[in-house]
Amino acid sequence: MRFASIGSGSEGNGTLIQAPNQPAVLVDCGFSAREALSRMADFGIAAEDIAAILVTHEHTDHIKGVARLANRCRIPVFTTWGTWAAKLNGVLDGALFHMITPHEDFQVAGMKVQPVAVPHDAREPCQFVMEHAGHRLGLLSDVGSVTPHMLDCYADCHALMLECNHDLAMLAEGPYPASLKRRVSGPLGHLNNQQSADMLSQLDQSGLQHLVVAHISQKNNHPDLAVEALLDKGRCSESIIRLATQNSGLDWLSVQATENRS
Repeated sequence: MRFASIGSGSEGNGTLIQAPNQPAVLVDCGFSAREALSRMADFGIAAEDIAAILVTHEHTDHIKGVARLANRCRIPVFTTWGTWAAKLNGVLDGALFHMITPHEDFQVAGMKVQPVAVPHDAREPCQFVMEHAGHRLGLLSDVGSVTPHMLDCYADCHALMLECNHDLAMLAEGPYPASLKRRVSGPLGHLNNQQSADMLSQLDQSGLQHLVVAHISQKNNHPDLAVEALLDKGRCSESIIRLATQNSGLDWLSVQATENRS
């Protein structure tokens, strides 16, 4: 199984995931359809290579191009009823809508998909853990706080894309109005560096091959601060850390076969 980011941040998000000998899946499309297709082409993926679009929630930086891309290219869209009702109802062709629930696994493009209910200020948000041949990839962003359910779902991942949205000091001193600062740092907002590092410290990292720092705020964080927190409090190995950026995303990473752990 391999994965890549076509862009990660407050201006747009999208993640490509592909099992061997299978079409790819796009998780979120926070770019215009035209830009998304251009970005995917940089990774060797065309519209006809996409089996499905999975949508985490209805905020613009995750859903902007979903309906137009799906309608134009006839791509099925998998998301919760709440997300569909909030932004896709009336704009997405109903024949393409596949309703999922946050507590029921489903299959797509040769992968098992585990939706994960998360605390975020959206209608019915969920994140995802993808699994193929025993390899697990966790996607986690747009989360205001860490729950026991999340810790359970993201245990034993071989690769993890983890939000490190903001540094608390930079957010406090930054340009956002007070109301937005409260929203971002609140229990339904986004994970800060220390929260992400604390979550990571509670996960079994023995099989973790890739840790991708994602959804980094360009105004309220710096990659060095996120990495520093993950190395210190998160106690992870620097060699596995990668950055998904807003402009260029992250090139393909493969989850390799590993020996079974006892």
